[in-house]
Amino acid sequence: MNREEILSKVTEAFVSVLEHSNFELSDETTANDVDGWESVTHMMIISEVEKKFNIKFKLMDLMNMNNVGDLLKTIESEL
Repeated sequence: MNREEILSKVTEAFVSVLEHSNFELSDETTANDVDGWESVTHMMIISEVEKKFNIKFKLMDLMNMNNVGDLLKTIESEL
């Protein structure tokens, strides 16, 4: 699976949890850039991403994620 396909599935997870698509995800995107991406929805997004990719993030990986680019790198390393 290439990075574009991963980003597409991650975007689907965000849309599913946040119930809107008024955003464009890039490597630099953070919670401050997306309406509704807050602490509670963050965990729901992570859970949805784990389901979509059939992976389980390690706590250390979650703590080191600062933006969408970090999320994509972590998914790539798990696949």
